[in-house]
Amino acid sequence: QIPKDPAQRQLRELTALSRQLQRVHPNVLAKILKQGTVYQNEEIVVINKPYGLPVHGGPGIKNCITDVLPILAKMLENMRAEPLHLCHRLDKETTGVMVLARSKETADKIRLLFKTRQVEKIYWAIVLGDPDPAEGVVEIPIVEKEVRSHQSHYKMTLAPNYRLYPEDGKVVKIRKNRSAESAVTRYRRLAGASACSLLELQPITGVKHQIRVHLAYGLGCPILGDHKYSHWSKLAPQKLPELTLRRLKLQQSKARHLPLYLHAHRLRLPLGQPIDLVCKPPHFFQKALRKLELDIAKD
Repeated sequence: QIPKDPAQRQLRELTALSRQLQRVHPNVLAKILKQGTVYQNEEIVVINKPYGLPVHGGPGIKNCITDVLPILAKMLENMRAEPLHLCHRLDKETTGVMVLARSKETADKIRLLFKTRQVEKIYWAIVLGDPDPAEGVVEIPIVEKEVRSHQSHYKMTLAPNYRLYPEDGKVVKIRKNRSAESAVTRYRRLAGASACSLLELQPITGVKHQIRVHLAYGLGCPILGDHKYSHWSKLAPQKLPELTLRRLKLQQSKARHLPLYLHAHRLRLPLGQPIDLVCKPPHFFQKALRKLELDIAKD
């Protein structure tokens, strides 16, 4: 049956869409990606990655971006086109700017630009709460740890180099965790309302789940729909403030269906002449911005 609640209906549609992307014929998926092309020249093709579509295959994954790159290349070029190459990755739930290269040489060149931090990446995220201060840099190393609970699982978490002693308020440098990777994220609040904020994020480093971990554990502002990083010790749906639930016309019991509101909004690629690539947030993201009254000045 179709749920009466509009928010619940939207969530169901999104889940259905991401399942559908898993079931469609690879040719259909390539066509969807082709429609989402935002830029192309003789070196690169840039797509707006849809929600819920994995970049790489794995257990239980039928369709992923990597698998349809040869088909997409033929659709964009001609029947003899060389398959496109992946230059970087986005998480399954992240939408937005994704760069594909037309040749292996270009792909290697772009991967090196990412590795040497010469690519400027700007993300947008709807988060719970209000970061304090409203603009700043989170620079805390990140490490993967096992969470021992009734459902043991692995999560990325912070591995700070400093510790605050509550007795005397002293900050002391502690021994560095050997397996931790240094991670730096710039953030800036663009709008705030309904117990939420819209943040602009610039990850300077590229650690797995970096933005999600820095926001949730570093700033105490988890991304809306990030059920994994909203609690440390358990796997449970995110708890939302009353006001947010009201604005989204959602019951807390249905919060588990919320998608992750993280979007790769912009990428500046220094390929000869710097190329500025921008992807509008997907429909569900824009809808949430309107419902939460997170109005931003048009850029």
